[in-house]
Parts: sequence; C-alpha cells; structure tokens
Amino acid sequence: QVQLVESGGGLVQPGGSLRLSCAASGIIFSIYHMDWYRQAPGKQRELVARITSAGSTDYAASVKGRFTISRDNAKNTVYLQMISLKPEDTAVYLCKAEHPTSRARDYWGQGTQVTVSS
Repeated sequence: QVQLVESGGGLVQPGGSLRLSCAASGIIFSIYHMDWYRQAPGKQRELVARITSAGSTDYAASVKGRFTISRDNAKNTVYLQMISLKPEDTAVYLCKAEHPTSRARDYWGQGTQVTVSS
C-alpha cells in the first residue's frame, strides 16, 4: 500500500519559516520525481517545486529564492524549506510522487495546511 504523509504545516507570521516533510512508503522512492503542489481556496492547484530522481530542482517563479526542495532517499522523504513566507503562500501543500514513465503509478498525499497570517 502506497502512502505519502505530509507534515510540518501550521500557522506562521509573515516573514517566518516552515519546513514541510513528505514521508513515502510502498514505492521505490529513489526512482520517483517528487513534487510539492499547493492549493488555495478558489484557486487551481499549483506546482510549487520539483526534484527529479537525479536531484535536479525547479521552482515556480513565485517561490524561487524563498523555497528549497530536497530529498533524502535513505529516509524516503522529500522536504520543502520555506522562508520569508507571505500571506499569499497560504494554502494546502500536497506532495506528489511522479513515476518516471507511468502516470498510473503517480501518487498524492493528503496535504498539510500552511497559513501565513499576523
């Protein structure tokens, strides 16, 4: 059974920091590209950051320079370090495991809420 479990969300003031984690089980983690998405109320789901199985990273323009994605294959975990948080970063953050060749083998976590507010 495949599981992706996000953690680390919460309430933070503008300018603050959070680190999200996504622990995977039931997949060969090292071969998957790992993505962080976010979805705010009334908005489309947005790809925030991506790290390939080889370790290459890419970011949405809105978070570049503030967010850092990383992975630890030994722990089957992907991280999203977020600094200089803004109210517009408020959303549910979800991780996605993207199989290199088969969309039928993509998996999503349940999400963790990030709220940036004073």
